[in-house]
This record gives sequence, structure tokens and C-alpha cells, in this order.
Amino acid sequence: MQLLQQIVNGLMLGGILAFVAVAFTLTIGMLNFLNFTIPALFMLAAMVTWALSTAGPHIFGLGWHWTYAAMAGIAVVILASLLIERFTYRYMKARFGDATEHALPLVSSLGFLIVFEHMAMALWSSDPQRFELPFKDTTLEIGGLIFGIPHLLSLTTAIVLVALLTAILERTRLGRALRSIAENPNAATLMGVEVQRIVPVVFVITGVLSALAGILYAASYGTVTPFMGDAIATDAIAGMVLGGLGNIWGAIAGGLLVGLVKVLAISTFGSEIEKIPVWGLLLLILVIRPQGLFGHNKIGKGKF
Repeated sequence: MQLLQQIVNGLMLGGILAFVAVAFTLTIGMLNFLNFTIPALFMLAAMVTWALSTAGPHIFGLGWHWTYAAMAGIAVVILASLLIERFTYRYMKARFGDATEHALPLVSSLGFLIVFEHMAMALWSSDPQRFELPFKDTTLEIGGLIFGIPHLLSLTTAIVLVALLTAILERTRLGRALRSIAENPNAATLMGVEVQRIVPVVFVITGVLSALAGILYAASYGTVTPFMGDAIATDAIAGMVLGGLGNIWGAIAGGLLVGLVKVLAISTFGSEIEKIPVWGLLLLILVIRPQGLFGHNKIGKGKF
């Protein structure tokens, strides 16, 4: 029973990681760069939700109901995502053209990550803060096994959103525009696709996914810090690569697998070596099957 509970715990953590892995997959699959601001957006949504929902002497401690605070956190992240799009993609593309592939957006997004994390630290300190919900019990017991409700909600929402994204990409005009931009932004512009209006959609979707994951993670573990996104991001990147770069369903499977391996490794060997099994598995998969478990879209020209 204990082993079964650890498997459940791993899959629950994997639900959070799947959310973040899908966010990474969208930007690398559509825009061809690794968006390092995702852990900052993850953190920002959780910290803003905590700050607005907690009455206290700290800045923005307004004591709002947690649902309003969460909506405000998501709104803040959407605005931050649009700001990031403006300066990591649009400005760089307009000024440097193809020289932006791939280093300049990556470096500028890394700069935003550092700025957002240290702004949060300046506003709320680097100490872990207690994130409390109005209801005490956030778990569900079925057959002697304990399931985290926020984790279940995260996994369910991730699957629903990925199914919706898949349908949009395959069947709608917006999806065709997004796929044409992923294939070749310059050719898409010549064909009449309004790249400057379509690309922000990718950043908004990425921001919403990151924000939801951050809030659900904070609700699950009851703690927020300015650097809470960093460890989650490394595990989510591992999940993205394991599943297959550019494969959003593979990102979900990879996130679940990483969560499972991580929890089983901690329960068996302790937290000191938790990274070794995850990244050892990643290296093994890259040697045996470089395209990931479920294959990937080519990164760069002609990937669709």
C-alpha cells in the first residue's frame, strides 16, 4: 500500500510538471526558443495570489477572497507575458531579424526571469511564505489512497487544455496561422498571416498555463517563495524532452513520468539524490531514443 501511495504521489506531482512542460513545449514548438521566463510566471502567479489573499503588513496584503486573488494573479501573468513577448520576440525580431534564432530571445527571457525573481524578493523577501486556503482539507481518500485535489485538478485541466489546443491547431484558422508561423515566420507574413497579432496568443497561452500551475502548486504544498519556479522548471524541461520536443501530448506523459521517478527516488533513496534518477533517465532516453518517447516535431525550419 505504501508503494502504491508513492506512485499516486508521483503522478500527482507529475500533473503539475505536465502543465509547465506543455508551456515550455508551446514556445519551443511554435517559436523555436526555450522560454526561460516560464518559471518566473509560475512564481509570479502564486506570489501575487498569496499576497492579495493574505491580510498582513507586507505589500499588497489586502485579504481578498482567494478566488479573486487567483484571477488577479493570472491577469498579472498575462500582462507580464505580453511584456515579455514585446521584448523577447517582437523587438528582437524587428531589430535583428533571423539573428534572433535562437540565442537572443533565450538570453532576454533569462534576463526577465532574473528581474522578476528579484523584484518578488524585494517586495516580499526571500523567506518561504505560508499559502493558506480557507478550507483545511485539500485531499481526497479513495480506497485507502490519498489524492491531492489541486494535483488532480491540475492534471485534469492540463489534459483538457491540451485536447483543446490540439483541436485548435488542427481545425481552426488560428491553428493554421500558428503552424505557419512555426514553419517559417517570414513566409507566413508574405502569405498574409499577421504574425505580430498571432505570436502574442502563444505567450498568453503559455502565461495562463504557467499561472494555473503555480497557483495549484502553491495550493498543494502551502508555500510560496520567489524562487519556487526554478526547481519545477528543470523537472518540467526534463519531462518535455522525455516526451518529445514540440509534442504537447508527449509533454504530459513526460511530466507524469518525471514526477513518478522523482517521488519514487526520494522515497527509496532520500531527497539528496532526487535529481540523479530523473536526469539519468533523461540521458539514457536521449542516447537510446533522441527524439523522445513519443517523437518530436523538428525544431527549426520545416518542423511541421
